[in-house]
Amino acid sequence: MFDPVIAPSGTLLGLLQRGRGDGTLHALAAPRAEALAALNHCVLNDPRHDWQVENRSLYYARLYMDLHGGLEEIQRHLYDIDDRLDTDEARTGLALAVLGHLASYGRDDALMLLRGYAATGAGWAWALDELALRDDDAGLRALAAPILARFPATPDGEAELTAAVRDAFEPRPWRLWAEDPRPEIGPRVRAAREAGSFDRWQRQLSPTGPRPGWSVQAVFDWAEEGLERGAALHVPAARCLSAVAGAEDRPAILRAAREGGDGARSTALHHLAVSEDPAVLDLIEAAYAGGSRTVADAAISAFERMCGEEAVNRARGWVHRPDALGASAAGVLACRGGTADSPLVLGALRETVRADGPDAPMLWTLVDGAGRLGIGCAAPVLRHVYRETASSQLRGRTARALAATDASFPTGFAVECLWDCEETTREVAARHAETGDVRVAERLRRLAADPAEEAEVQTAVRSRMDQDPQAV
Repeated sequence: MFDPVIAPSGTLLGLLQRGRGDGTLHALAAPRAEALAALNHCVLNDPRHDWQVENRSLYYARLYMDLHGGLEEIQRHLYDIDDRLDTDEARTGLALAVLGHLASYGRDDALMLLRGYAATGAGWAWALDELALRDDDAGLRALAAPILARFPATPDGEAELTAAVRDAFEPRPWRLWAEDPRPEIGPRVRAAREAGSFDRWQRQLSPTGPRPGWSVQAVFDWAEEGLERGAALHVPAARCLSAVAGAEDRPAILRAAREGGDGARSTALHHLAVSEDPAVLDLIEAAYAGGSRTVADAAISAFERMCGEEAVNRARGWVHRPDALGASAAGVLACRGGTADSPLVLGALRETVRADGPDAPMLWTLVDGAGRLGIGCAAPVLRHVYRETASSQLRGRTARALAATDASFPTGFAVECLWDCEETTREVAARHAETGDVRVAERLRRLAADPAEEAEVQTAVRSRMDQDPQAV
């Protein structure tokens, strides 16, 4: 899937793509046709950089409800010819998730669309998972025949059916179908469930990887073999090394960390970092400077796992380096540094935004650090990241940092955060938004009554209601 094209943050489309609370507020104030066009664009062209961690479906479903939007565009998208040519679930996953939420709000048209697509569409498995949470038993039983017809009664077809049953995210439909009295339904599903359980049992009896009694060298060899196959095993290998290595093995491990192959060297560095060996920081610096890209990345990763004061002290010396090790040092100070390190963290935050923009991976750690250390001077750059980032997860972390650093947050961004797409961001807003704003009081009451809202958000809302019942 290609990276989505995100519109500027000052436009209605850009706000909705980012999942910002202001997106909902602006859409409700815009002409309805314009708002629905922007909403449909977002749902049919998933704007998330990582759909597995970023939320949008409930956010868009609520806006469909507020705008009384029809589902014609979603239906056209689901039944487009591309559904046969592009079977990647990312093409239809967001639209199906939105339909699932709309069905839970009582939209029968969304429920019927999900049923029809589950019976005929390429993304039937996702649609079935949505129905498993919202449809009744009769609706699910009616889908048994069309879905099992996808799997021919051949050895390959039965193997595919077994995999589908075994890997189903929601098992409820398969359990219902296993009880179906029809000979072409119930027996096939029961056999597939039994075969899937047997597959898991076999995998558990035949594990791969190190065994008890392996030597230090055997663990290094396993890491090297994995790297040759394209699998980076140095992190699990380091855990195995901790189990088999004794004090007498330290010279061999140090030697591997200095001059071993890429897999062995990376494994030794991780092991020494976890055990806080006094020699490891010098070895990490040498590995970053003189090792391959694999070893350099492993050295940085090993350093970031260290929790001791020695690592923090070394980070203070490395933070000024204009390379990845310097950026890693800034992250260590953000996570584990003290108040005296605030200027270093602030400098790294500003430089990262200036050089790499509001979506730089390092910002996650630096934003958290600014909030943890309570760096008030960071508020302007944090507000910039909040407005511009395309990541709703990073925006939520920035909101938490602003709550700790920006005195204007309760009357500013906290208000729009009540409509944000991420439940953790709405939770922060529920705890901090100024209830003197009439929009806040009404929104808190609506969140408290919404059955689709997350429990943590509703707990925060009820806590505010208990604290200030007359304001809410």
